[in-house]
Amino acid sequence: MFIRNASLALAALFIATPVFAATTINVVEDGEGGGKMSLVLDQKTISAGPAIFKVHNDAVGEEHEMVLVRLKSADAKIPLLTKKHRVDEKQLQSLGEVEDLAPGADGELKAELEPGTYLLLCNLKGHYEAGMQAVLTVTD
Repeated sequence: MFIRNASLALAALFIATPVFAATTINVVEDGEGGGKMSLVLDQKTISAGPAIFKVHNDAVGEEHEMVLVRLKSADAKIPLLTKKHRVDEKQLQSLGEVEDLAPGADGELKAELEPGTYLLLCNLKGHYEAGMQAVLTVTD
């Protein structure tokens, strides 16, 4: 009898506890080597909380990645390693990435976002400089 009552109490707790759905942000990456590249978000402003980044590489022959970093401020200078044609990720607060995204492939990144400014970028050689970057604003 005790086990049954405890099970019912536990079930009632789960039913009464609100479940907050994650915000889904669709990210499309595109571009081929030597040309203009892009990283486009379907939303540029979201509310704080859990988020799921659904990333699609729309390129025909170019691999991409998506790195999520939190910036210290909206006007923060992005540290660039000019000789390597990459962003210096060691100087930024990374929240994760979708790596090695083959042409036509999809990937996913889950993160808990606090209010602030975030940068999404592809940090393969030259891709950031070619336009693979987008800013996401997270509000209260």
